[in-house]
Amino acid sequence: MSAAHNDGAALRERVHPDEWAARVQLAACYRIFAMLGWTELIYNHITLRVPDSASGGEMQFLINPFGLHYSEVCASNLVKINLAGEILDGSPHPINPAGYVLHSCIHAGVPGAHCVMHTHTTAGVAVASLATGLSQSNFYSAQLHGMVAYHDFEGITIRADEGPRVVASIGRRKAVILRNHGLLAWGETLPLAFAVLWTLQRACDVQLATQSMGAPLPVPEAIAAQCTRDSFQFDPAMSAGQDVFDALVRLLERGDDSYKQ
Repeated sequence: MSAAHNDGAALRERVHPDEWAARVQLAACYRIFAMLGWTELIYNHITLRVPDSASGGEMQFLINPFGLHYSEVCASNLVKINLAGEILDGSPHPINPAGYVLHSCIHAGVPGAHCVMHTHTTAGVAVASLATGLSQSNFYSAQLHGMVAYHDFEGITIRADEGPRVVASIGRRKAVILRNHGLLAWGETLPLAFAVLWTLQRACDVQLATQSMGAPLPVPEAIAAQCTRDSFQFDPAMSAGQDVFDALVRLLERGDDSYKQ
């Protein structure tokens, strides 16, 4: 039995079952991001709130250990912190201040932000660096009508005073373009945040390809609004991304299920 497995078994015995379930789900998400190529060496973050049933109502969340690649993240090495950035689980791993500052302000300031995801994909940063931002010109961006927020670039997110401005920029919009920086999504559940980010990423992928060939063909406002209403992937009554996330977990497990340790 590996040392990592022993460590995971020991932690699982110490934490609330609901926290362990959250750890497993978040670790799977990190591995899925790695599988999709949504990684930036050891940087960027996905954070998930610890359920109130496990935290006693205190706002705590799980974040990746700084220094590990997403493919190395597992349930037991995720780091539990509070809104002050204090490590609560005795983890030997540090956390990235840039991730803590950005994610904690959203968890604390945006009602329902149970999960927050941030990426620096090429297409995402490219669109974030355009003055015009996301173009309402393809199948994916048409499903995000009225759902996209923008936040102006203020440098690396390590200063707490930027937090209120981030929250004000986001409002209630789940798809966020951090100008000159990258993409962000949040949701009441991890699968919902994933569905939003995947759609935003695909919209950027297609926009980047389109603009390399010529001017995009705009989708009329009324059609885009209708597409967003008709899209079921964000609807809690239609699983809100859970079925898609479950399918990716099954794909992941066919190759490696060590994220559960």
